[in-house]
Amino acid sequence: MLIFFICITILILGYKFYSPFVEKQAGIDPTIDTPQKRFNEGVDYVAVHPVRAFLIQFLNIAGVGPIFGPILGALYGPVALVWIVLGNVLGGAVHDFFSGVMSIKEDGKSLPEIAGSYYNVVFKGFMLVFTAMLLFFVGVVFIMSPAGLLSHLDVFKGTIFESNTFWVLAILGYYFLATLLPIDKIITKFYPIFGLLMIVMTTLIAVALLMDAPHLPVAGDFLAYFEADHAHDFLEPNPDGLPTWPLLFITITCGAISGFHSTQAPIMARCLTNEKYVRPVYYGAMICEGIVGCVWALAGIAAFPEGYAGLKALLDSGGPGLVVNHVANSYLGVFGGIMAIVAVAVFPITSGDTAFRSLRLTIVDAFNIPQSLRNRLLLAVPILTIAYFMTKLDFSVIWRYFAFSNMLLSTSVLWLATKYLFDRNTFHWIASVPAVITTAVTVSYIMTAPIGINLSSDFGKPVGVVVAVIVFILVVIADAKNKKLHAA
Repeated sequence: MLIFFICITILILGYKFYSPFVEKQAGIDPTIDTPQKRFNEGVDYVAVHPVRAFLIQFLNIAGVGPIFGPILGALYGPVALVWIVLGNVLGGAVHDFFSGVMSIKEDGKSLPEIAGSYYNVVFKGFMLVFTAMLLFFVGVVFIMSPAGLLSHLDVFKGTIFESNTFWVLAILGYYFLATLLPIDKIITKFYPIFGLLMIVMTTLIAVALLMDAPHLPVAGDFLAYFEADHAHDFLEPNPDGLPTWPLLFITITCGAISGFHSTQAPIMARCLTNEKYVRPVYYGAMICEGIVGCVWALAGIAAFPEGYAGLKALLDSGGPGLVVNHVANSYLGVFGGIMAIVAVAVFPITSGDTAFRSLRLTIVDAFNIPQSLRNRLLLAVPILTIAYFMTKLDFSVIWRYFAFSNMLLSTSVLWLATKYLFDRNTFHWIASVPAVITTAVTVSYIMTAPIGINLSSDFGKPVGVVVAVIVFILVVIADAKNKKLHAA
């Protein structure tokens, strides 16, 4: 129990003390007009109260990522909690904050347009491809996962609602409306309520686990993990032989660091009425997602009497969705279980629709397409039609591509933030150090993964570390040149 409270405390203290330091480097100016005030066109640039903006951003970024990812990451043991907490405060929240900062400073533009402003057209094209790819994968994942959760509810057995196809079509229909309509018609009205619902349900799960879970992690678990005779565990800690480096860092992205969040940044950047709200809305929402991630990692680690074997057996039977079902029903009873699963289903649905909305905005920004209803229809119809056929593919395959592109995009955004701080001649290390680490993770994964180059771990993982070291040296050299230039 103490370990869990330490994790939550670090997340809260990170927001209290580290985020103001990060904000100081960003050049936030409460006196200038935001994009919402300058453009206010009634579709995407609409004024939103900062509390509502926080709840909407929290709901937009959360999805099933901080639930499914930490459950899968729990297979690696308590070290999953370490990655969530440190990755969140030092990497993910910084990533989300600067995604919001750069968007609000650039008229609420999408990520590829910002990349073109700070780097060049080549980097802009790279970011456009990977942003669009990630948004599409996210949208498809967030059709398949809530449909699977809802169709497995016991209350729907023997009815049309037991059909996975029914829920896929229903969710697609909702996505179609949410993608087309002005943001103040659905999103700003209902999403704050859904955000509060999910906070309540997550709190109930946490309290129930802390009161009754059979395997709550203790300090001794971490000490044993890092004992000298288990030093090799960092490479081969998992009973199935899955290496922590880099798989844990790819498995748990949402909750620790997620490139998808940067694609959501322009939605609220177009709605904030003052730059002073960027830190609580973006950094704050990511801290809350980290808390959600810790709760579900705790569920995976602690909720099964059989320990690792029980979690692994349930994952093999029905994936993380079945684990959610089991934990919710076991610890909250039938009514609480239904409410928790419905709430968990709301998370991906409310992220899926904003993923497709962000995809529309990304395409619109890239090709300067006027935002008439006709043009929105011409974009939404083919995107959602292709998405429907993608739901026929294996979920695990879609998830692997989503996880890889997620980490790759987050790395790119951190380097973009580094360039932003270099241009300001402020403390760029808050972004560049996490960028170096995620570069090592990404390159190691590309080198060793079956969907990548598929080299042996003995060769591929050191390559990722060597690349990161080289990049770090280049950043140090660039920092020295930058300081010399500004001193001249």
